[in-house]
Amino acid sequence: MLIRLYANNFRCLENFEFKTNKLTSLLVIGANGSGKTTATDVLEIFQKIGRGVSRLRELLSPRDFSYGKTTLPMNLELTARIDGHLYTYQLILELPPDFREIRIHEENLQCQGETLYSRKLAQVNLARTNKEASFSVDWHLVALPIIQVSSDGDPLRRFRDWLARMIILAPCPYEMTGESDGETLEPDKRGINFANWFTGLLARYPAAYREIDEQLRSIMPDISDIYNEPTGKNSKNIIARFLANECYFSTSFRALSDGEKCFFLLATTLAASKYCGPLLCVWDEPDNYLSLAEVGHFIVSLRRQFGRDGQFIATSHNEETIRKFSNENTVIFSRNSHLEPTRVQWASELPIHGSLVENIKLGGLAQ
Repeated sequence: MLIRLYANNFRCLENFEFKTNKLTSLLVIGANGSGKTTATDVLEIFQKIGRGVSRLRELLSPRDFSYGKTTLPMNLELTARIDGHLYTYQLILELPPDFREIRIHEENLQCQGETLYSRKLAQVNLARTNKEASFSVDWHLVALPIIQVSSDGDPLRRFRDWLARMIILAPCPYEMTGESDGETLEPDKRGINFANWFTGLLARYPAAYREIDEQLRSIMPDISDIYNEPTGKNSKNIIARFLANECYFSTSFRALSDGEKCFFLLATTLAASKYCGPLLCVWDEPDNYLSLAEVGHFIVSLRRQFGRDGQFIATSHNEETIRKFSNENTVIFSRNSHLEPTRVQWASELPIHGSLVENIKLGGLAQ
């Protein structure tokens, strides 16, 4: 579970602190340009680190410093509770004069208040079972992905795996083809590798098929079968078969509508939460491509599943989505202008009379 996200000198985020109040589901709202996507981008940086990306130029660029302030350090921090243990990870980055590439100034990982490793410039110091070790690493490389772990139960491994398994979605259904050439348990943000994720999840957890099938049937009652048809030595293609009036109709995943592809993405996300969890799922505007009648079921399904095991954070402008969250579960991001940083406020702390949606419509809140 994400507890706290902090960023300073990163794009529009200056001294930005987002605390989840240990809630299992949250909604982030705010006007375009208020920093919702930027905060998600910070999480995506941590996710990529967990997935093995170490070179800083693959994670950030000098343009990411707020308003070009490269003379000041950039600070990114994440606090999460994983298997009952509290982890805090910090990256302090800098761009010295005449440097073209950002470098690490400091890097630290703590578990339950105890340091697992610390790093200053190129020097990394490990602290494990009363045995300390140190080594040097290129100062343009993040240390977390390259530190060897002693076992699956190693707290560093546990934290790294949690980062890697984060589900961060802002899907583009048009790019979701349904054709796989491998297997993965790590979906990408745009859903381009959805078929590989679908294939990898079923290969690792065959029982996940039942969860996916049941969820799809609850949205598309005429669906009869879903299967991964082999098309080559290592390639497959997702096929959906529908039944109506005793007649069958089969179609490839590619031919489905954008909204129907999102139904498949939802079903796979819910199954991954059950079998790979607990997971953090951050979905940027999950109501995109859906009709008004479909939004409620979509959001409630995500909140229910991740409320049992994991954490779900959504961003949205959609009225139906906003209605599915209470003021206590809703966070508002705002900026007075593009020259000012993002502010964070909980809806429950604002003088709101009536529903949040009505206040937004009347201009009482920036949305």
